[in-house]
Amino acid sequence: MRDIIRIARLTCLSLVLLLEARTSAGANFDIQSAPLRTPQAVVHGTGLRDYFTGVGESIEPSTNQRDVGLLAGGAANNSTLTVQIEFDRNPDGLVAGIYNGYDANPALMPVFPATATSGWFAVVTFRNAPVRAVANLYDANAFFQGSTTYLGADRRGIGFYVQGPGGTFYSQDARNPGGAPQVLFFAGTGVNATSVWLAVEDQPVAGGADGDYDDLVMFLETIFSTVTPLPHSTWGELKSRFR
Repeated sequence: MRDIIRIARLTCLSLVLLLEARTSAGANFDIQSAPLRTPQAVVHGTGLRDYFTGVGESIEPSTNQRDVGLLAGGAANNSTLTVQIEFDRNPDGLVAGIYNGYDANPALMPVFPATATSGWFAVVTFRNAPVRAVANLYDANAFFQGSTTYLGADRRGIGFYVQGPGGTFYSQDARNPGGAPQVLFFAGTGVNATSVWLAVEDQPVAGGADGDYDDLVMFLETIFSTVTPLPHSTWGELKSRFR
């Protein structure tokens, strides 16, 4: 059954890519070239490792974290970029989405509602004229759930956020309480070598969270051209980048 649903997901993505073929950049994530985080965030427990093992990945959560905070789809918003984002677990009912990573006070652009569960996925296309992102959402059976357009969504610095009872947390450390890592990036292995895993801690790490980073796991595949390294900086230094 899982194979049938995956084929349905790929069919949805293929249809979008076929429609955008004339303008798509056609590159995969360059996650393998991103350096490792230094230092690595402390991951408690075996939940995340067990999850990766269960889906056939050779990822050690405590040592394989990549130093990434934003993903970028090229130097300019002059072509179409499409990516599929899949929820692989969301037991705590978190909202997840994207934001413009280079904005000082970014607007949140929800992609997945709190009701999304394992297997839900979205096909997000970044377009120009006007600059925008179109998020098409599907449930675990590949049934269409709706489409949302976000004007001004900038593919040159795509950040990811999650929101729940514990707060709102960002893929850029400097935006989080105490500058703590709340979203970890991992490079896929084997057949997923050009894809990206995101693992989330949904309580403030600086406030004594359990730090297991298995509260939400997302899988991203195709078609970004570059990866932007995560800046380890103070909030003041981060804000200076946006002036």
